[in-house]
Amino acid sequence: MAGVVALLTDFGYRDHYVGVMKGVIWGIAPSVRVADISHATRPQDVFEGAFLLAQAYAYFPPKSIFVAVVDPGVGTQRRPIAARIGDYFFVAPDNGLLTFVIREGESRGWPMRFVHLTQSAYWLPQISRSFHGRDIFAPVAAHLANGIPLDALGPQIEDPVMLPIPEPSPEERGWQGQIIYIDAFGNLITNIQPHHLAGESDWRIQYKDYEIRGLVNTFGEGRPGDLIAMFDSTGYLSLCIVNGNAETKLSAQVGDPLRVLRP
Repeated sequence: MAGVVALLTDFGYRDHYVGVMKGVIWGIAPSVRVADISHATRPQDVFEGAFLLAQAYAYFPPKSIFVAVVDPGVGTQRRPIAARIGDYFFVAPDNGLLTFVIREGESRGWPMRFVHLTQSAYWLPQISRSFHGRDIFAPVAAHLANGIPLDALGPQIEDPVMLPIPEPSPEERGWQGQIIYIDAFGNLITNIQPHHLAGESDWRIQYKDYEIRGLVNTFGEGRPGDLIAMFDSTGYLSLCIVNGNAETKLSAQVGDPLRVLRP
């Protein structure tokens, strides 16, 4: 079954952690291809990790295996789990990292199956209290890549942990939303999606003391330094500074509210 194992963590690149996980995977499944989604998730930010995982997984080949490790509860009683959601496999701590993927699977009617990782035969022999990415999740992914069936890894569960996803609130003239992610360019991704705006572009976006009139389709429709609003590649409404950084210029933070109003 060897194919692709994709990694998403908050480990960064300064330390050895990511490289060690790859070494463990290749030691068990030498022919598997290992890809990196991101290792720059904000430390311990499970929601951000869940968002990034959902943005990436569907662009990989079917049967790809995703190892997501943003794990502030490592070493506690939180469960390690594996899952099949649609055509993909996931290995992660049971702390909500799969929330967005599960939501999409539910909306599309995909088959889903979850197991609690209890079969230590598929782990490393020694388990640390602080690095389950190396000791449990990486080896489990490698065994899946070698063709070990999901059900061999542990008993089925029906209650994976789900994070609350903030939904926009309807108002008389539009919606109140919030910033849910800020990317490396400083673009402010909100929880407003196209269906909330019914395909219309003539909206007013109010954020702090700023107002944006109308949506654009490309950065090129604004001048350098302009504050614009557009549905970007994430599929969500984003506030951006053309050739600039909206996070820095607007002192923005995840959780900040905004309003999207009809003219």
